[in-house]
Amino acid sequence: MQTRPLRIGTRGSALALAQAHETRARLMAALGLPEDAFEIEVISTSGDRIQDRPLSEAGGKGLFTKEIEETMLDGRIDIAVHSSKDMPTILPRGLRLAAFLEREDVRDAFIGREATSFADLPHGATVGSSSLRRQAQIRRQRPDLKVVMYRGNVQTRLRKLAEGVVDATLLAQAGLKRLGLEHVATSILPETDFLPAPGQGAICIECREDDDRVEAMLAPIAHRDTGIALACERAFLAALDGSCRTPIAGHAVVDGDGLRFTGMILRPDGSEAHEVTGEGATADAEAIGRDAGARVRATAGAKFFEDWS
Repeated sequence: MQTRPLRIGTRGSALALAQAHETRARLMAALGLPEDAFEIEVISTSGDRIQDRPLSEAGGKGLFTKEIEETMLDGRIDIAVHSSKDMPTILPRGLRLAAFLEREDVRDAFIGREATSFADLPHGATVGSSSLRRQAQIRRQRPDLKVVMYRGNVQTRLRKLAEGVVDATLLAQAGLKRLGLEHVATSILPETDFLPAPGQGAICIECREDDDRVEAMLAPIAHRDTGIALACERAFLAALDGSCRTPIAGHAVVDGDGLRFTGMILRPDGSEAHEVTGEGATADAEAIGRDAGARVRATAGAKFFEDWS
């Protein structure tokens, strides 16, 4: 029996709220509960407040989750809704990822002020991005472009683009769709040409390990294939000790009982990249990701990672 509202913790950006509302809607439909059976609690995070420098210099991925997780451990919220690509590979003791919603589009969207595609950007054009992965892949494919740090929520980045601060930017197509802004994309970059971030396009739900009530409520909305793919991608990240400080791309595709994975590590300046693939049974998803991480680490060599850090 639902005896009190389920308290949902989220960041306060428009995209974070859209993800929290989507989670609530799925829970309402799956459990047959009204909207007032849920409360959405907005929590400010360090990642939201720090806008004057790259997150890689300020502490990495945990900046978007730390305060929310502390609130959950204190018992003030029951679940936290996150973008999977923002999640560190090691969670605080007492918390776990209990469910992944069905994944949205994994691809990156190109948004140009005048150019309609990545290839159409003129020599020396400026591209803004806060993602080291995107920056490195842009530099690798178009070393002639100027790549600059570009912080802010989706709406802020689009405004800066319109004002001419940059000539183009890249954003996750999934985020644009969730905001009803997919029309602003001037072209979509195929994942085979521009590999996405591990976890891109997937919403994950975190809860306390000992909360059986919440576990039972989340079970009906957990998407099997997304969970399997993310287990592989997160294992790849963990094998590389991946964080916001490191340009890492990775994407797993589930096909029935089989899984295919492609991963990549790059130097921040795009001058060197190493790609790795793996495949096997879905039951071995984590092992496939760990093995891919170990193999690409061995191929790149120790010096690659020394220079990286």
